[in-house]
Amino acid sequence: MPVDQPDDPSSSRRANDASSSNAFPFEISDVHFRMLVDAVQDYAIFMLDRLGHVVSWNRGAQSIKGYTAGEIVGQHFSVFYTPEDIAIRKPETELALAEAEDRIEDEGWRVRQDGSQFWANVTITAIRAPDGALQGFAKVTRDMTDRLRLIDLQHTRALSAHVQSAREEERARIARELHDDLGQQLIALKMDVAMLDRVLSHGTDDSRLSKSRTHLVQDKIDSIIAATRRLAGGLRPSMLDDLGLEAAIEWLAGEFRGRYQLVISVNNLAGPLDLSATAATAVFRLVQEALNNVTRHAQATWVRIEMRLTHDHLQLDIEDNGKGTTIDRNRSKDSFGLLGMQERVHELQGRIAFESAPSDGFRIHVELPLDVVNRKTQ
Repeated sequence: MPVDQPDDPSSSRRANDASSSNAFPFEISDVHFRMLVDAVQDYAIFMLDRLGHVVSWNRGAQSIKGYTAGEIVGQHFSVFYTPEDIAIRKPETELALAEAEDRIEDEGWRVRQDGSQFWANVTITAIRAPDGALQGFAKVTRDMTDRLRLIDLQHTRALSAHVQSAREEERARIARELHDDLGQQLIALKMDVAMLDRVLSHGTDDSRLSKSRTHLVQDKIDSIIAATRRLAGGLRPSMLDDLGLEAAIEWLAGEFRGRYQLVISVNNLAGPLDLSATAATAVFRLVQEALNNVTRHAQATWVRIEMRLTHDHLQLDIEDNGKGTTIDRNRSKDSFGLLGMQERVHELQGRIAFESAPSDGFRIHVELPLDVVNRKTQ
């Protein structure tokens, strides 16, 4: 009958050592962890209580946000948010989402102690007790302003290159118009004038021939005037100055109706407008760019253009029934038109939104503040 061997403490210890050979050689204490977190300077890492008050602060947080631990611990973390975000209760919403989903990530503007703003990448993670009860939140913030500036610089360079290309294309178009249309008509006019001169210089009394040649010359002159107006209208329609924005948009819609067989409705619910020259030109170009995009990409059959006024904004809506698209195609070539529209709107301190999906048409909504765009405020 086998006899039980006495326990060997040394062998038991070796077994335990072997079973833990893949473990850390020592336990990381709270002190060690805090030292590790505090040493990180590229990230703001800090803790919040369940209500959002700051309870810890590392060197990275002080470097990025400007507060010392003594200044910020105990304050609500909403002090890091912009007034606009505070007004819509974004801090409280983010804590609620983090509690519900355990972790959220966001990018947006945040505020330093000195009031300056920076673009931040933020993660908020719920911290729970073993029984699942919420104890607080861990918040990690990274300053992404330099990356945002780089992206903006890249977009600006790309837009600048696109504008330069568009300028060259427009110059080429004008040159073709001048050569192929106006140039040819002027040559024909010169020939008709020479023929009329020969008829008159011979002293013949054929009034019918003279009248016929005169009518030909007049017709050529009318054609040249029409071509010149069309060319000038492509640069800046005179009716924008003479008759106003509403008439210019109606004229533009008529041009596209005739050229592309589109059904275009223009509804001016705003009534007579008194916009500055800059604002009127911007709105006209927005409509023009939208119609150009329709003819180039949308494969639409109808377009609706509508203007209306609120108590403090001019609103412009443009909608088509085309094939639609996925918004933001990674800043592809086709999106430069949209980027240019955004720039025009931002210059007037307005807002612009694009809405579309494949097979669902394309919608553009613009809001421009009246205190910026009205002529009387200039």
